[in-house]
Amino acid sequence: MGSAETRFAELMKTYGPALGRVVASYARPSDQDDLAQDIAMALWNALPAFRGDCSERTFVFRVAHNRALTHIARRRARGEELPEIVDHTPTPEARASDRQQIDRLFAAIRQLSVAYRQVLTMALEDMDHAEIGACLGISVANVAVRLNRARAALREQIEQMEKPT
Repeated sequence: MGSAETRFAELMKTYGPALGRVVASYARPSDQDDLAQDIAMALWNALPAFRGDCSERTFVFRVAHNRALTHIARRRARGEELPEIVDHTPTPEARASDRQQIDRLFAAIRQLSVAYRQVLTMALEDMDHAEIGACLGISVANVAVRLNRARAALREQIEQMEKPT
């Protein structure tokens, strides 16, 4: 395997799980494979231009979030209803399941505005405010404000999902 292939494989191995969570934050389950492939292709295409001006992690997340925004724009252009309406009435057994809880969290995140979704997803990956700001091209102070608002919106979204219908 050549150096480009090796470098790409290392990126995917290192950041694959985090990229999967980014995908789950932006795409419905039926669209997640397509978005994951789009992100992988975008990383492959962008990798030769990466010169180390930012951290590798920042580079990967910048590419991933840009592809996710393109994904959202395509859905809107096709006239798909956003946000997706999901039935959030799991059985008591399903509530006990960790997987169900994670799925519900991602469903709530997908319903946030893009600006909130971006900062929250990156914060969940333990990126600090400076890294998030570098990815999004915004100030550290703006990151802090968005993150506080995103957390509040997420709490509200989860509370709405948990209310009986």
